Amino acid sequence: MGSDSDLPIMQAAADILKYFEIDFELTIVSAHRTPIRMVNYAQTAKERGLKVIIAGAGGAAHLPGMVASITSLPVIGVPVKSSNSIDGWDSVLSILQMPNGVPVATVALNAAKNAGILAAQMIGAFDEAVNKRVSDYKVQLSDEVLQKVNKLKSEGWQNTFS
Repeated sequence: MGSDSDLPIMQAAADILKYFEIDFELTIVSAHRTPIRMVNYAQTAKERGLKVIIAGAGGAAHLPGMVASITSLPVIGVPVKSSNSIDGWDSVLSILQMPNGVPVATVALNAAKNAGILAAQMIGAFDEAVNKRVSDYKVQLSDEVLQKVNKLKSEGWQNTFS
């Protein structure tokens, strides 16, 4: 993440990665304040065993794109609505509008949980145990919706979700 102020958002990625039993690193790497650290971090990520990088940043949000430009690993960008943000649109567009040749998978504003799930799916494409945990998670999501459907049928919409 680009700043410690991003932690309340990025915590959701950490939580879902823990749920899927995927080891991860969580640290601060600022594209603007620590560019040499950013380059070193990205260039050595694969050597450290990382398979995907989730980069969350607010404001100008250069971190995901800059990291993607110097690593062969897939990068998932999380636009963060920060205190100096223009309703988060600056972050969304900074991460989303990457030039050809430097892709960054981009999730919705503040959607670090989705970034963690996407990272798990990428890893699960080559790791059957992770794939099974992600598949089970998706079944659980479906089951939760079907339980709400049944509750709505049995209790009526007027009494169900108040």
